[in-house]
Amino acid sequence: MSSADILLPLLVAVPILMAAVPVALGLWFDRTGWSITALTTVGLFAATAYLANAVSETGREVHVLGGWDELQGIGIELVADPFSTLIVLLVTVTAASLLAYTRVGGPRGNTFYAGYLLLVGGLIGLSLTGDVFNMFVFLEIVGLGTYAMISSGDGPESAVAALKYLILGTVGASLYLIGVGFLFMATGALNMEVLGTEAIPAIVEEGGSDLTLLRAGFAFIFVGFAIKVAQWPLHTWQPDAYQHAPDGVTPLIAALVSTVSAYALGRLMFTVFGIEFLATTPYAQEVVVAVGAVSVVAGSTLAVIQQDVKRMFAYSSVSQFGLVVAAYGALTETALVGAIIHLIGHGVMKAGLFVAAGVIALGYGARTVDEYAGLADNRPFAAGSTAILLIALIGIPPSAGFIGKWYIAVGAVEAELWPIAGVIFLSTMLTLAYAARLLEKMYFTPATPVESPHGTGVATDGGESNGKRRTSSGLRSDGGGDPGILMESDRFQRGSPDAVSLGMLALLVAIAISAVLIGFAGGLFFEWLEPFTSEVFN
Repeated sequence: MSSADILLPLLVAVPILMAAVPVALGLWFDRTGWSITALTTVGLFAATAYLANAVSETGREVHVLGGWDELQGIGIELVADPFSTLIVLLVTVTAASLLAYTRVGGPRGNTFYAGYLLLVGGLIGLSLTGDVFNMFVFLEIVGLGTYAMISSGDGPESAVAALKYLILGTVGASLYLIGVGFLFMATGALNMEVLGTEAIPAIVEEGGSDLTLLRAGFAFIFVGFAIKVAQWPLHTWQPDAYQHAPDGVTPLIAALVSTVSAYALGRLMFTVFGIEFLATTPYAQEVVVAVGAVSVVAGSTLAVIQQDVKRMFAYSSVSQFGLVVAAYGALTETALVGAIIHLIGHGVMKAGLFVAAGVIALGYGARTVDEYAGLADNRPFAAGSTAILLIALIGIPPSAGFIGKWYIAVGAVEAELWPIAGVIFLSTMLTLAYAARLLEKMYFTPATPVESPHGTGVATDGGESNGKRRTSSGLRSDGGGDPGILMESDRFQRGSPDAVSLGMLALLVAIAISAVLIGFAGGLFFEWLEPFTSEVFN
């Protein structure tokens, strides 16, 4: 047993166990959650980096739990290969980095950070599991953490959004579990490797009633994950969840929850069911491509007409994940690598865009497109980072958005699936439409007191101040007026520039730079993923 092998169960168990510590210490101390979460997530990132180094040398690390390896087909395993390791790196880096925002911007409280660690543990488990039933278990853990974090907002809208996600998320997980039941009835196996290399290929070759069960299982699994990945028209939970979750929560769930679910769908399609099953099942490829393509167009179109910035970015995610699903349906190596790159890039870009939305709302009171007017003049670092991330989301080279779309388009051409190439072009134009609205407001529309609350505050990121601050009660001079007008709740409701820390701005700038650097890493992704893709396509 290697040291990297031992890390696999620890990566899952440690954050789940540590989730109880902030709650226990909360009996004596008020503010221990952030420190415990920071130590845990940084340690998880360090362990994942060590694991990634081991995977680069061996190609695959496997840990068998409980001695169940003797029971062929139902052994419980955790598996780290190039695909899963990339996702775990994204989870740990994002979870550790976003604490720079929540330290000041909140939410606060020990129970919040308990949910934070529970969610991180569930996401890592979902990424590393080698067993289709335990994937359901980790889906439920992720769901529990996500429901709690969305509902941690102050208003009733957060509770309603969490309830909607609870209902639809439970439906999605239940459909997945039914699919797993059909899969087990047909094969007698739950282990992903056994299913993908032995059981399913044998059934595909022989045919018969077991093949019908397999196809039914795939249908239920795909629809279940279509809900989890927010594919149109099963996407309705996501805009409300992203909009009404606290600003410190949205970057985490937007960057990771649907991203890891999209990873899980890809893992099942390519590792468990396999290329031959997907290619020979009538209409399976066509349905996958159609669902993804329609989601691309619908999500982008709905994003164009939104006024609330967080809701706009939420519909954008529907579109971007649709592109990943359509790329899965292309069934080519180039498209698959493009989908994986786009998953990673989208996680980085959406983390940055929602951090930017939170920073601008917290510090400057702007939440709608119109309220971003003149932002670049007064808040150059926040506006500049947002602009870079929007340009990357459009897919302008060199950026994370471009490199993923490029490989997906090339893979679609290789497969002669021209509709995918068409929706890539169309989605790029629609993304440009809603991104241009924000860019135009920030850089070319003068700020007014009515439109732009941030235009009247005290700048902390390099912009100029005009000596006034907007509160929920109106405008007052910083040097006069009733000192009781600016209540603490008003500061955070309408925005106060001194509520934005240097760490928040540094995080935002670092994410924007990362979104550009990923655009230069296409060759590195191909090299890193080669052991996984060669196993899938050979």
